[in-house]
Amino acid sequence: MREFIYYLAKGRTSGNFKDLMEAGRLDIACHVVIAAFFLSHKIREDVRLHLILNGPPDPPKHIEFEYDKDIPFSKKDIGGLLKRILYKYKKGEKNKVFPGCYIEKKSFVKLIEGFHGRNIYLLDKKGEDIRDIEMGKDPIFILGDQEGIERKDKKFILKNLNVKPVNIGSLEYFSSQVVAIVNNELDRKL
Repeated sequence: MREFIYYLAKGRTSGNFKDLMEAGRLDIACHVVIAAFFLSHKIREDVRLHLILNGPPDPPKHIEFEYDKDIPFSKKDIGGLLKRILYKYKKGEKNKVFPGCYIEKKSFVKLIEGFHGRNIYLLDKKGEDIRDIEMGKDPIFILGDQEGIERKDKKFILKNLNVKPVNIGSLEYFSSQVVAIVNNELDRKL
């Protein structure tokens, strides 16, 4: 199992929005979902995706997607799915909204702390080349949106939670492209 954590600094934390782009760039989150799960003519069964939304009105929110044969998304409906998931948030619990889709109130650092003992990598241009590292079993990859991960949270996870910085080369890519490249690197190592 491979996992991705996508941090959206201003990602809207309620479903009352009209435009994904103006909802803290949830449009980009839709592309990340596609890159994480979709292949030509099939859906990846070995992926779990975590979205951390830190925007208004009630941050933070953690949305989790995992493979389920009845997973209710298609490429064109992911934005609507995100909106429905946010509407179905229930205070104080991790709510299974649809098959393979969950929402809860959980911070970025709390999520990472829950992965104690796992191989966790932060996508960072100053990190070691992903092709030069031994991934280990069940890797987790963290990436931020165009705003990046909050400086204090980034510093904390690197210092205290055994997170290793890695890069995918010298160029900067869109978040969804980063996910696709990491998926490809993992596929090549199988």
